[in-house]
Amino acid sequence: MAAHFAFFTITTTLLIAVAVAEIRSTQIRSDSRSTIPFDEFGYTHIGRLNLTVTDISFFNQKTPLSQLGFFLCTLDAWVHVLEQLQEGEIHCPLESNLIKKVFTFDQLQPSAHEFSTSFIVSDANQFTLAFANCMPNLEVSMNVHSAMYNFNPKTGQLDFLSAGKTALPVIYLLFFIVYVLLGAVWIYTLYRKRLTVYKVHFFMLAVLILKALDLLCEAEDKSYIKRTGTAHGWDVLFYIFSFLKGITLFTLIVLIGTGWSFVKPYLQDKEKKVLMIVIPLQVVANVAQVVIDETGPFGESSYTWKQVFLLVDIVCCCAVLFPIMWSIKNLREAAKTDGKAAVNLMKLTLFRQYYIIVVCYIYFTRVVVYAFETITSYRYHWTSVVAAESATLALYVFTGYNFRPKVHNPYFAIDDEEEEAASEVLKLEDEFEL
Repeated sequence: MAAHFAFFTITTTLLIAVAVAEIRSTQIRSDSRSTIPFDEFGYTHIGRLNLTVTDISFFNQKTPLSQLGFFLCTLDAWVHVLEQLQEGEIHCPLESNLIKKVFTFDQLQPSAHEFSTSFIVSDANQFTLAFANCMPNLEVSMNVHSAMYNFNPKTGQLDFLSAGKTALPVIYLLFFIVYVLLGAVWIYTLYRKRLTVYKVHFFMLAVLILKALDLLCEAEDKSYIKRTGTAHGWDVLFYIFSFLKGITLFTLIVLIGTGWSFVKPYLQDKEKKVLMIVIPLQVVANVAQVVIDETGPFGESSYTWKQVFLLVDIVCCCAVLFPIMWSIKNLREAAKTDGKAAVNLMKLTLFRQYYIIVVCYIYFTRVVVYAFETITSYRYHWTSVVAAESATLALYVFTGYNFRPKVHNPYFAIDDEEEEAASEVLKLEDEFEL
C-alpha cells in the first residue's frame, strides 16, 4: 500500500504540469520509500535509457541485494503489479513479469558502490523509471544520473524529448510568429489611431511583446533539450519572460476590468488592493513553477510546490474577476441615474462579454486542458499545448479587437436615436448572474 500511495500520488500530480524528460541528476539521501520514481518518458520503437548510479550506500549489509533495483513500468502495468502484491503472488515489484528490470544490486561487483548501464527499450509506450526498495525501513543513499531518449535510425540523431513532446519546439515557434504578426498589426493600429490611443493600449503592446519573447525562449529551450538533453541557459530566459508575461497579463485583465484609462485615469483603493494581491501571488506561482521544472516531476518537494502553484493560480484567477464584476455593477447603477442609457448599455454588454471570455479562458486552460491531457495518448500530449496556446491567443485577439483605439469607442459612443430603446432594454432585462 505504501508503494501504491507513493506512485499514484506523484503520478497524479505529474499530470498537472507539462513536463519533458531530459538528462537528469538526482540525489537520494537516507530514503526508505518502497518505490522512488525518478522520471517519465514516452518511447518510440527505438529508445534507450542510460543509467549511472554512484555513491551507493545502505546501512544493512545483510540485505538481499536482489530486493533493490531499478525498473521501467507503465502506469497501466503498475496497477496490475499492485494487484499482484496485494494478492501475494509477488513480494517485490522486481519479481513481476509486467515490469522491465533495468538493474538490480545483486549485479554489483564485489565492494562496488557504483554502476553504469544502458537499457534498450523496444516497446512504444510511456515508461516511468523507478527504484524498488523491498526491505522495510532500509535507508538507501545514492546519486542517480539518468538519460532517456529516442533514436532516429534515418538521421542518426538522438531525441531527448518524450514522444508526445518532440513537436513542441516547432509549435512554440509557430505561435511566436503569430504573436509577432499580431504585434506588428497592433503597432500599425496604434500609429493610425494615435489620437485616440490610451495608456492601456501601450500596456497591451507590452503584454504582446513579452508573450512573443516567452514563446521564443520556450521554443529554444525545448529545441536544445531535444538535441542535447539540457537547456543550456535558455530555461533562465524562459523563466524570466514567463514571469513577466504572467504578471502583465493578469494586470492587464484587472486594468481593463476596472476601465482604467478608458473610463477613468485612476484606480480606486479596492482595485489597487486586487493588484497588490495578484502581483505577489504571481511571483509565488512563478517560483513554484521554477522549482517544479528544476527538481523534476518526482522531486521530493515537487508535490508540495505543485499544490502551492495550483492554489496560487486559482486565487489569481478568481481575484482578476472581481474588478470586472464591480464595473458591471457600477454600470447598472449608473444606467438608472445618469440618463445615458445607450452608452451604458454598450459598456455593460462589453463588460459582460469580457467577463464571460475571461471565465471561459480560465476554465478551459485550468480544467479542460488538464482533462484533455489525462485522456490523450502519450504520443499526442502536444495537442494539450496547442489547445492551451490557442485559448490564450483567442483571449489576446478578443481583448485587442474589442478594446482597440477608435474614434467612437464603445465607452463613449452615444446614439441619441437609440437612447429610448436602450432605456427600455435596461429596464426589462433580467439581472445578470455573475
